[in-house]
Amino acid sequence: MVNRLFLLLLLTLSPLALANPTVTLHTTHGDIRIELYPDKAPITVENFLQYARSGFFEGTIFHRSIRRFVIQGGGFTVDLEEKPTRDPIKNESDNGLTNDRWTISMARTSDPDSATSQFFINVGLNLSLDRRAGREGYAVFGKVIDGQSVVRDINNLPTHTVGFMRDVPKEKVVVERVSIGETNAQ
Repeated sequence: MVNRLFLLLLLTLSPLALANPTVTLHTTHGDIRIELYPDKAPITVENFLQYARSGFFEGTIFHRSIRRFVIQGGGFTVDLEEKPTRDPIKNESDNGLTNDRWTISMARTSDPDSATSQFFINVGLNLSLDRRAGREGYAVFGKVIDGQSVVRDINNLPTHTVGFMRDVPKEKVVVERVSIGETNAQ
């Protein structure tokens, strides 16, 4: 009986039990694989996965790219029409994660609890976006684990202004499909 309990404990603590979900954004510029951190940002990760599972991101573009800062997507079609979203989620910027290079965070308005579907990938070290005393930050919920060169290529595309939108890549970067998998936690 003790051996069975020990084996059960080992299996429970195995790397498979500690797996974090991954999402791969298959874009017209290549694949971006992102490991998500549900233990640190459960509301944000579940929100992102719901959009991914529903096919919401397919056909959206990276509509904003600011060199050495961020690339942003998850809300606009190739015609720059904003897609209707679900209700906003609670801001989880108090989770201990920082806006380091290659992390993914939720985009929002000045209202901390206004994030819906849009996200951004940090291309630089953007600690100014973290939570500070008296100011909410932007909720980090994962990290690019493969495809950093794709992110960098998108970030290096020439941009322009279209209507009220600035920093729009001149070449459309479309999310063609999204796949969901798992990877071991690090």
